[in-house]
Amino acid sequence: QVQLVESGGGWVQAGRSLRLSCAASGHVSSFNAMAWYRQAPEKQRELVARIRSGGSTNYADSVKGRFTISGDIAANTVYLEMNSLKADDTAVYYCNAEWYGYPYWGQGTQVTVSP
Repeated sequence: QVQLVESGGGWVQAGRSLRLSCAASGHVSSFNAMAWYRQAPEKQRELVARIRSGGSTNYADSVKGRFTISGDIAANTVYLEMNSLKADDTAVYYCNAEWYGYPYWGQGTQVTVSP
């Protein structure tokens, strides 16, 4: 059974930084891509950043220049470095992994940014 476990969320003041981590277990092969999504109250879940097995990355416009995704896809781990956090970044952040179109999800970790 595949499990994605996130860590690193919490409360922080605006302008500060947080680093999220995600480790996957139970999958014998490397994923095609890993990503971070987030969902704020009463909003749809949205892609924050994705890293593919070849190393390419993409970001939501709202986090470009502030967030950096990194990881070792071969080891099924991914990180999200979040700098210059804003109150609008407050959300539950979910780790996601893709295996030939099939998505796996973590339970989510809360990030709260106070103004």
